[in-house]
Amino acid sequence: MTSLKQKTSQTMKPATAAKKLGIYLDAAPTGFQEGVVSREELSALQAEPPQWLQDLRKNGPHPRPVVAAKLGISISGLARGGVTEALTTEQIEAVKAENPLWLQHERANQVDVRKETARIKEKHEKEAAAQAAKEGKAAKAS
Repeated sequence: MTSLKQKTSQTMKPATAAKKLGIYLDAAPTGFQEGVVSREELSALQAEPPQWLQDLRKNGPHPRPVVAAKLGISISGLARGGVTEALTTEQIEAVKAENPLWLQHERANQVDVRKETARIKEKHEKEAAAQAAKEGKAAKAS
């Protein structure tokens, strides 16, 4: 005899859900911060965000990964620039307008990192193609 178990949905902590939604948890409504979020609820929030979520995504405060992306730098670059707290969209725009020296430096670093990443990817692709060609020749010789 097999017992029928009721299927329970997977849940996540509010911090995990906030990270997946790209929002700053401390700025979310209390009910969201204190509850658990099921995968179904997360999917619903992503598909049809309520007004509070739309407002948070538009105006902030934003978590560090979002702030870094909006400034075009890395999260580490934010820390090096002394930005440790969540920023609103207005504050991010003010930093962009001011364009401090640290931001210029971090954006230049980011460009260099992207170039190096592309170079390494291209190198690996060439090596993989050369290895595949070598294996193809070896298979024909057999």
